[in-house]
Amino acid sequence: QVQLVESGGGLVQAGGSLRLSCAASGSTFRINYMGWYRQAPGKQRELVADIRNSGSTNYADSVKGRFTISRDNAKNTVYLQMNSLKPTDTAVYYCNTRYYFSSSSYINDYWGQGTQVTVSS
Repeated sequence: QVQLVESGGGLVQAGGSLRLSCAASGSTFRINYMGWYRQAPGKQRELVADIRNSGSTNYADSVKGRFTISRDNAKNTVYLQMNSLKPTDTAVYYCNTRYYFSSSSYINDYWGQGTQVTVSS
């Protein structure tokens, strides 16, 4: 199994920055995908950004140009640098890891408990 621990959330003013971290431990040898999702109250969980072992990254349109996902394989850690934060970024942010055995199919889907990000006007 994989355990994920997120950190770095908090309360910031609009226009500010935060850096989220997600550290993976346990059976991390079967991870080739790490991603960040977020969920606001009453809303569906949505993908924010992800990164694969190939280095390929993907971002939601709403965060392109403002957020950057990166990873440190030696530390089994993924980061999300969030700049120019907006009140609409307010949500609980969740770390996710998977093992993709094809381009579209995966197993070993693990989630962290989430970290709150609140952006004030």
